[in-house]
Amino acid sequence: MKKRFLILGAGAIGSYLGGSLALHSHDVIFLERERDIPALQNQGINMEIHGEKTNISSIIFSSSLDQALAQRPDLIILAVKTYHLEPILPDFLRVKEDLPPLLCVQNGVESEKRLAEVLGSKLVIPGTVTSAVDCPSKGNITVEKLRGMGVAGNHPMAKDLAAAFSRSGIQCVHYSDPLNMKWSKLISNLLGNASSAILNLTVAQIYANPELYQVEMEQIREALQVMDSQKIKTVNLPGVPIKILAGIINYLPDRLSHPILSRMIGSGRGEKMPSFHIDLHSGSGNSEVNQLNGAVIRCGEQYKIPTPVNSFLTETLISLLEKKIPLDRYSQGQEDFLLEIKSRKAQTHSI
Repeated sequence: MKKRFLILGAGAIGSYLGGSLALHSHDVIFLERERDIPALQNQGINMEIHGEKTNISSIIFSSSLDQALAQRPDLIILAVKTYHLEPILPDFLRVKEDLPPLLCVQNGVESEKRLAEVLGSKLVIPGTVTSAVDCPSKGNITVEKLRGMGVAGNHPMAKDLAAAFSRSGIQCVHYSDPLNMKWSKLISNLLGNASSAILNLTVAQIYANPELYQVEMEQIREALQVMDSQKIKTVNLPGVPIKILAGIINYLPDRLSHPILSRMIGSGRGEKMPSFHIDLHSGSGNSEVNQLNGAVIRCGEQYKIPTPVNSFLTETLISLLEKKIPLDRYSQGQEDFLLEIKSRKAQTHSI
């Protein structure tokens, strides 16, 4: 059945979802900043998948939430970065009575809870996207790895949405437990992300170094311990075998897991930098580190699980963002980085 979707954000994920839905005859409206709309209206959404380029011109762009809602969308897709959530909540609250259900595909594990606090849980559907999408400019995307997405929970629309996305060329799996899905995606987001930004190294370079690889394993084990304390399970996501990955990290010694995961994670990314690196070195002043590694820390504190490695990575990256320490403090030289992590771990264990 044809639906009308209102998408917040014509970045990588928003353009991927909106473009795919529009290609399969759904109505799509993008809510964007007024200054960006003329260019987007002129060009439409340009998608490249498996070398095939497609232009979608049937999309509507609006700078007004009220005008967009007047077109009675069936669903809102929240596809902006997690650090943009708080600024848009007052506008959502203002028009709460007119809002349709909202699919949240933001990274991290806290956005849905925050949305439910403001709007009520009946309006919120948890989602996640695992396809790797590059977005050099708004409305222009290349799908580098076509994996899919997930929708979770028992909302009346959830299973129908999963089917609608699958019919639109996006493999979509429905998960019964939202936390299992969202935490499993968080694990995948942590891999090589903060270390790459701080050290100015590719993920492949980090995973090739035995000492840096150990840091990576320690941050993931902290996250897995936090999950276990809440009885949250890892699940495989479309194209991302998180359950298998967690088993390797938990049960194989680093000397055995190193060659396996270096191929799976390090070599698989090539020279492409992860999002934390892009945000830090672009000078945007924003990063999702507090919503990803920071969520591990906050849940660790709640359940009395030490998280020294995630704490160091989060605090260091935030200090770099805020220019409290020079951008090149650890760039290309990991000795101080490793010593400071060792010291942080020692301090934690002495408490």
